[in-house]
Amino acid sequence: MTDEAQFTYDLARFISFQDREACERVRHIRRADLATHANADFRIRIVEDAGDFYRSFADDVVGRIRAARDEGRQFVAILPVGPMPQYELAARVINEERLSLAHVHTFNMDEYASQDGVTAPVSWPGSFQRAMLDRFFGLIDEELRPPESQIHFPTTDAISDYSARIDDLGGADVCYGGIGWCGHIAFWESHLGEEFGGDLEAYKQAGARLVELHPMTIMQNALHSFGGDWSWVPPKANTIGPREILGARHRSFWLDGDLGGVSWQRFIARLVAHGPVSEFVPGSILQTARTDYTILGGVADDVQIHMA
Repeated sequence: MTDEAQFTYDLARFISFQDREACERVRHIRRADLATHANADFRIRIVEDAGDFYRSFADDVVGRIRAARDEGRQFVAILPVGPMPQYELAARVINEERLSLAHVHTFNMDEYASQDGVTAPVSWPGSFQRAMLDRFFGLIDEELRPPESQIHFPTTDAISDYSARIDDLGGADVCYGGIGWCGHIAFWESHLGEEFGGDLEAYKQAGARLVELHPMTIMQNALHSFGGDWSWVPPKANTIGPREILGARHRSFWLDGDLGGVSWQRFIARLVAHGPVSEFVPGSILQTARTDYTILGGVADDVQIHMA
């Protein structure tokens, strides 16, 4: 018996997903086996270079916008905020091609909110609205941008009918996103699964709403967006739900959680892709639908203990 087998313990109580056997199984999935999946429509790809990763992301966005224009139809996209090099690259191509976005409707996944459910104003530096306006739409030449009425954010005023607005346009053509440390998609957090009593189908129908952020999300976002200051991260957010994600005609998820050789995302990337489909691992529902799941090289590396 190994020392590892002799030392057993429960998962921390704040972790929503408590299936230790499933965690141990996916932890041991090697990089060489990571892209193999039983569902052929759940397509896992590893991209080694960060530059290639973000260029591929940008090309996907611009390609879908261009195809919709060429086919004479509107294009509806659900967009995330996080690391944003792909948006700057996409804006550059849009300007170079003189690609009009008059047919484009965008819905941001989420926005931070106070304890009272008041969403962050554009003037706040951490606002997702501000990030998108400054680092995507603001970089596109004015005459090429979508009308302001076609750029949507889940603000306090908009959240009550946010799902309906997407439905009114026939649903999203594509939902882009990433995976959070607790397994969240958008800000649909792992602990929200408690509300559904094991009814996965009801869970999949849950739409946009105000949620309280999971402790792991607070820490994750403090680490990559707030200089490690967890006191600066708001406690709640407005977010789309599983309904909007699964209701899109396609899903394109991008995992780039590599902090210069130390990745917080290696385990959760595996649990989402290869663990059981569970309401306590929100991203796992992507396994049930056509999804492109692109992983940056460092995130794909084996999960190991490193003691300095």
